[in-house]
Amino acid sequence: MFPTARPPGFAVASPSPLMTSSAGPASRQVSPRRYLMCPPEHFDVTYAINPWMDPDRPVDRGLVLDQWQQLVTTYRQLGHEVAVLPPAPGLPDMVFAANGGLVVDGRAMGARFRHHERAAEAEHYLAWFRRYLDPAAVAPVHVLEAEGDVLQVGEVLLAGYGFRTDRAAHVEVAAWSGREVVSLELVDPRYYHLDTCLGVLDEQTLAWLPSAFAPEAQAELRRRYPDAIEVDADEAALLAINLVSDGRHVIVPPGATRFRAALEAADFVPIAVDLSELRKAGGGAKCATLELRSAA
Repeated sequence: MFPTARPPGFAVASPSPLMTSSAGPASRQVSPRRYLMCPPEHFDVTYAINPWMDPDRPVDRGLVLDQWQQLVTTYRQLGHEVAVLPPAPGLPDMVFAANGGLVVDGRAMGARFRHHERAAEAEHYLAWFRRYLDPAAVAPVHVLEAEGDVLQVGEVLLAGYGFRTDRAAHVEVAAWSGREVVSLELVDPRYYHLDTCLGVLDEQTLAWLPSAFAPEAQAELRRRYPDAIEVDADEAALLAINLVSDGRHVIVPPGATRFRAALEAADFVPIAVDLSELRKAGGGAKCATLELRSAA
C-alpha cells in the first residue's frame, strides 16, 4: 500500500481472466506492481521536441483517452495498483508519467527536463511524491528525464544519455540510490529515451534494439544480458520496446507480431494494447507508466 494518504484514482481490481488465464507457463510468475499514471486530457502535439512529433498531424482527443483508459483497465485486470495524477492544462506531454520521476526502494527522485516545454511537469510529479509516497523526495540537480532514461533490472539501474538526460545525472542517481548505475549512450534520435529502445521483461531479461546504442553500450548490454531479445527495426518503430512487463504479462502494440512471437517463445504472455495516438508524440505504454517500487 501507499505509505501516506490514499492517492487519487487509486484502485486495484480483483483477479480477472487476464490474470488467471491458462495462457503461458507457470514458470513465469506475476510480480504485483504499483503504477502512477496521468490522463491525457490535455494531450496534443503543439511542438516538436523529438522526430515523432508533427504539430500539423491532428490528435484524436477521444481516441487517446479511450486508449489510455484501456491501458489502465488492463493493469487493474492483471491485479496491479494504479494511482492517477490529475493533469494540468498547458502541459500536453504530462501523460508520459515515466519522465516525471524515479522511484527506487520506496524513495522518490523527481525530474529535470531538457526542454522548456515540459519543465513545469516536474513540480506536479514532485508534489505528488511528497504528498503520497515519499515526503523526502528530492529534485535532481542535473537534467534527468527520470524513468524514461533510468530502468531498474534486478539490483542494477541502466541509464541512458545522449539526447535528454545528462550523463552527470547518472552519478547523482547512483549516490542517491546506492545502486550500481550503468551508463549507456543512445545514438538514434528516434529513440531519444532509453525506454524507447530497451524494455525490462524481468530481473534478468531484456528486449532491445541494438542499433539505437553506441558500440560500447551494445557490448556492455551483450555481456550482461546475453539472452536479451533483439527486436527488428520495423517493429521497434512501432515503439514495441516501450513495453511494460510484470514478469509474465508484457504490454505491447498490436502490430509487433514477430516480437510477440519471440516473447511467447521465451514463456512470456504478450497483451496487445493500442496506443497509436500517444505514438504521435513518441510515446507508448512505458512512457505512460511510472512504476512505484517499494523497499525490499
